[in-house]
Amino acid sequence: MALKSTIFKAELQITDMDRNYYQDHQLTIARHPSENDERMMVRLLAFALNASETLQFTKGLSEDDEPDIWQKNFSDEIELWIELGQPDEKRIRKACGRSRRVMIYVYQYRSGKAWWEQHQNKLARFDNLAVVAISDAVVTALGEMAQRAMRLQCTVSDGQLWFTSGDQAIEITPEIWKYVKE
Repeated sequence: MALKSTIFKAELQITDMDRNYYQDHQLTIARHPSENDERMMVRLLAFALNASETLQFTKGLSEDDEPDIWQKNFSDEIELWIELGQPDEKRIRKACGRSRRVMIYVYQYRSGKAWWEQHQNKLARFDNLAVVAISDAVVTALGEMAQRAMRLQCTVSDGQLWFTSGDQAIEITPEIWKYVKE
């Protein structure tokens, strides 16, 4: 018998002064049996950093042909493809060909740094690709915030983030390894 996903509910209030985006989201997050709390919360952080009315979680780990999060337009074209971890070059090439923008959030810093050094030159040619690293301390703190029912606030200003839940607060400074060229 296959294990089922664990369902989490999150009320996420986003105040993103960098993008002038102010919105509340009621999210249902399915945590895959092979996914831990830390990875799920990094997914939630990536959602908050790219939030829009059409951004949505996908089947992710359950589906090889989908990213963790995506945004599609009304013509069903992929506008934003968000991956977590350290995807292989073939998957990144496919994502860059299918989507207007691709974001990779690396969350295991030491192995992620080695992955980046190995792939950096090959990935430089993709003008629609951005790579962002999240420190291990932040990932651990995010994992500690995970609850089946969450009320979270995310504030973004000048590239700095504050993620809060009740009396827990995390200050986050993502490390940008590759920018999307405009």
